[in-house]
Amino acid sequence: MAGLKTIIVLSFILAIGFLLVILSAALYKNFLTLLVVATYVIAPIPNWLCGRASSQDDFMDSGSSSIVELGRFMTGFLAVMGVALPVVLAHCDLIRPEAMVMSIVGGLLIYGTIISFTMFFHQEEEF
Repeated sequence: MAGLKTIIVLSFILAIGFLLVILSAALYKNFLTLLVVATYVIAPIPNWLCGRASSQDDFMDSGSSSIVELGRFMTGFLAVMGVALPVVLAHCDLIRPEAMVMSIVGGLLIYGTIISFTMFFHQEEEF
């Protein structure tokens, strides 16, 4: 069971991640790096929606369904896009390489915190 210290540490790490992404946009006066925040915030949504859409019936096979696999694929695509987008923007000289590094590190901290929150506060459904 996660306690108050876990919430405080995860909130602090999330704040550092947002700070890095915002600073990568503000210091170099190019706000394209803020797109990383959108991809990392949207990334868990397909997994959550597809997990809710798949019905685990007593009469159905307990194996993984295709809708769950689609959700995992879309989540993985968005997570990889959050790392690849700053690299592509830096390659096209739309952002500076320093902003790229700050954006990637901040984005990974944000996504890691979201995953940690769901891992620590996941409740099993009991019937």
